[in-house]
Amino acid sequence: MSHKQFIYYWQKWLPPILVRAAVRAVVIICLTVGVLGILGSTASMSNAQAVFPSSFAANAQLVSTTKLIQDEQTPLKSTALNATVYHSPDCNCCGGWIEHLKTQGFQITDFSTPDIETVKQKYNVPDNLSSCHTAIVNGYVIEGHVPADDIKRLLQEKPNVAGLSVPQMPVGTPGMEMGNRKDPFSVLSFDHKDSVAVFNKYPSS
Repeated sequence: MSHKQFIYYWQKWLPPILVRAAVRAVVIICLTVGVLGILGSTASMSNAQAVFPSSFAANAQLVSTTKLIQDEQTPLKSTALNATVYHSPDCNCCGGWIEHLKTQGFQITDFSTPDIETVKQKYNVPDNLSSCHTAIVNGYVIEGHVPADDIKRLLQEKPNVAGLSVPQMPVGTPGMEMGNRKDPFSVLSFDHKDSVAVFNKYPSS
């Protein structure tokens, strides 16, 4: 091969060879950087967990505690607030108590009956705990002007009792409001053996 031919082939084939080599080098560099980046991010997460283990544990505990609180609140929210109320057609304060329950989210089935004593006997309301109306809420007997909050507590705690009572008609109970006057009264629980206990107390004002 003459000197001129060598120069000709050198100028013709050398640039494409250099271009291909440069492309391969760029591809190899990009792949290397990508792999190192993935490994670096994984190592960073592992290092963060190692340096701040309490933070990750605290976050997990917070999620667990939040779920527990939600689970504890669920039973009360899922309990239907339905009340069947029996009362005399001549009793105005019974209507006031029914309105009190409605404002607290209860769905009312209202029965007006001239023979309210038969209803009390049917549900075994003790004579010394009787009042002007009788209601049935989720199987519990509610006698008299029992505040809605006490009924909700009863439904949440589900004690082994027959029901609750506010005997007679104390002034200041729901449905028996008379201005600012409020007599002291107690909410009593009773069972099927006529055992009575104080469920809640309200002072005078």
